[in-house]
Amino acid sequence: PTIILVISQAMAHGRSAVLPLVIGVTLGDFTAMTLSLLGLGAVLSSSAALFSVLKWIGVVYLLYLGIKLWRSNPEKQEIRLSTAKASNQSLFKGAFIVTALNPKSIAFFVAFLPQFISARSETLPQLLVLGATFLFLAALNATLYALFAGQLSDTMQNTKIRRWFNRCGGSALIGAGFV
Repeated sequence: PTIILVISQAMAHGRSAVLPLVIGVTLGDFTAMTLSLLGLGAVLSSSAALFSVLKWIGVVYLLYLGIKLWRSNPEKQEIRLSTAKASNQSLFKGAFIVTALNPKSIAFFVAFLPQFISARSETLPQLLVLGATFLFLAALNATLYALFAGQLSDTMQNTKIRRWFNRCGGSALIGAGFV
């Protein structure tokens, strides 16, 4: 869901959207990782009800974003939307929420990080290195997707193509909500 959101938003807003999207994804992953390491991951793994509640909140949000994108009218949109602070805040907020509140991400950190922790060394320095490495790679991944999509948006001048892309992106977000 995060990458689908990054691509669709970068396509809609161009390269100016890259920075707020990448910061949102990185801080969202940091939040999910922190929550996981503080015990929420273990709680989610053992509490099917809490996992379901968080999952359904994420589903509703993805459906909202998908329907909003599906229904957007490219004929009324400027090809380059304003880079006003409110727009950047909105991009950041969307990327952060989708990334941070994904219960699968929180559970992922519980399953992933302990496999690479050596019992022979102190845990905290290992977690810091693994966490920083993951966050760097997540930021790099989101940056590359957003830059590619932002560059591609420069070539999308045709409203029919934009409508088709909005509907594909909206369908992907709606589909991710059901997965």
